[in-house]
Amino acid sequence: MNHDELTSNAQRHLWGHFSDVGQPGTADAGMRIIERGDGCYVWDDEGNRYLDGLAGLFVTQVGHGRQSIAEAAASQSAQLGFFPIWTYAHPGAVELAARLANYAPGDLNRVFFTTGGSDAVESAWKLARQYFKTKGKHNKHKVISRHLSYHGTSMGALSITGLPGIKEVFEPLVPGALKVANTYQYRCHLCGHQDACSLACADDIEQVILREGPDTVAAVFLEPVQNAGGCFVPPEGYFAQVREICDKYDVLLVSDEVICAFGRLGHMFACDRFGYQPDIITCAKGLTSGYSPMGAMIASDRLTEPFVENDEQFLHGITFAGHPVSCAVALANLDIFEAENLCQHVLDNEDAFRAALDTLADLPIVGEVRGTGYFYGIELVKDRATKESFTEDESRWLLKDFLSRRLLEEGLFCRADDRGEPVIQLSPPLVAGPEQFEEIRNTLHKVLTEAMVELERRSQS
Repeated sequence: MNHDELTSNAQRHLWGHFSDVGQPGTADAGMRIIERGDGCYVWDDEGNRYLDGLAGLFVTQVGHGRQSIAEAAASQSAQLGFFPIWTYAHPGAVELAARLANYAPGDLNRVFFTTGGSDAVESAWKLARQYFKTKGKHNKHKVISRHLSYHGTSMGALSITGLPGIKEVFEPLVPGALKVANTYQYRCHLCGHQDACSLACADDIEQVILREGPDTVAAVFLEPVQNAGGCFVPPEGYFAQVREICDKYDVLLVSDEVICAFGRLGHMFACDRFGYQPDIITCAKGLTSGYSPMGAMIASDRLTEPFVENDEQFLHGITFAGHPVSCAVALANLDIFEAENLCQHVLDNEDAFRAALDTLADLPIVGEVRGTGYFYGIELVKDRATKESFTEDESRWLLKDFLSRRLLEEGLFCRADDRGEPVIQLSPPLVAGPEQFEEIRNTLHKVLTEAMVELERRSQS
């Protein structure tokens, strides 16, 4: 198909995810038909090049166009295209499970494969429920997560998610999902008026457990750095206190690392970055760098013991989980991580990335730059001195009508996000370096400057 045919058919037949169904299939309206990629860049079907400042969707850690991964997928497809891991196993699933267990901290040695992040979160909640039933604690079924958090779109994962705007139309959801304060230090309503963080956000978890009854709460789901809202970094001591709270009340700590694992924060697993030991890790995205769909739930030996001792099944399964081709892709992806020492590359370059973004602070529209590793959010404000935000209409125009369009026109893929206060999110491939940081910085500076001028013009009209 030529470009016009592709856009026409996309408009008529392709139902984009989290997309306006009636969006016109034209480049002028923001649609791009992405045709190929290489390293940190992708090209559309009209030959325009874009810096992939979001790694697809926090996914493509090793960059686009890796021939060794493509060859691994082709070879595995020819040898064994599919076989389930229901009762059986195949070499790729066994090797990958052992490799992930080796990377994971402590006694997280049992790997349950899924097809993506939502499946991994769903699996973790189901495991927590069945685990406590095997221990005779039949009332422990509730889960705690943070306001504004995003944990997936399946009904269980959506219930854990803390974004009302994407949940209301699907209610009633799974009962028992509770919400607590997030680590939003820039606008903290708990201790923002104090000189230093009081860790009231961690205390809030204990208060909810006590309010609901410790005998009813099974797990706490937390991202190491929260994505929705714009890269909320935990204050020092936060996860140590959360771990103590979970141990005190026999509650499982689930580290949702669908975004943060596999080098995004400079470690294979982000819990190592912040020095805490979870009971479960959920992961996906960077596991295969997006070359094939895959996710995983990695559980501690303690959680599997009752199943082994009682010869009991975990009554859960997914047809395509542990797919042979996805396993081959993941192994080839992890080979690149090790051969090119990508986690260390992130640690060596994260300060340069932060420094490039910090230069945007000379723009009055930039309220805060926050994040760590290769994962950053830039919160936009109407008045930096007072932290006044934009109205709903102003925010919609700024993010949807102006920034998303202009950033694409200037050749930068990133995310202008309205889940919470308006932010721009950045998450480049882990192979990015100073050249890409400068390109990101220059593009953002130009477009944000234009936005300020246009906002001023609109306020006077």
